[in-house]
Amino acid sequence: MIRLGLGAIAGGIAQWLVGFIFWATPLSGLAFKVANESENAAVQAALAQNLTRSGTGTYMVPWPNTAQGTTLYGQGPIATIHYNSAGFPLVDAGSLFGGLTLSIITAALIGLALWSVAGRAASFAERLKLVVLFAAAAVLYLDLGQPVFNHYGWGHFIYMAIGDFIGLVVAGAVIARWFMATPAPR
Repeated sequence: MIRLGLGAIAGGIAQWLVGFIFWATPLSGLAFKVANESENAAVQAALAQNLTRSGTGTYMVPWPNTAQGTTLYGQGPIATIHYNSAGFPLVDAGSLFGGLTLSIITAALIGLALWSVAGRAASFAERLKLVVLFAAAAVLYLDLGQPVFNHYGWGHFIYMAIGDFIGLVVAGAVIARWFMATPAPR
């Protein structure tokens, strides 16, 4: 179990570094459409004027659970807005630490899954195959399911899926390669 704990830390750091590269460098610009300064200011002002009453959260606009909302939703434009009424620094040390913690927990779960099949997946190649398949299944449903179900376009979600897939595979590969005990030959 000590190996598994060390593997979770190493795999979590590796996954966090992949996430850092994808989301905290100029590469992240590939994931977003960019409005000009005046458009940004107008949208930000509209958000501040209309969403501050209910505060930070995720909003579906328009809300489709009324007759008028259903009509407006069908006409468009529509949006899912992840909204923070207070704002925060672009580079937030708290979110970096929280992200590292989340990555270590994720790597620990990957490690536990690998540990539970260690007798049946004895080689690095077999373990890596499991990691790749589960990572692919996770990003296929969780990341690429968003544009399938919500019609928001594919660019951001493909970028997110690629980053998540690589991060999960790297975390699993680190654990599978260096932190799993090799079972004794039968």
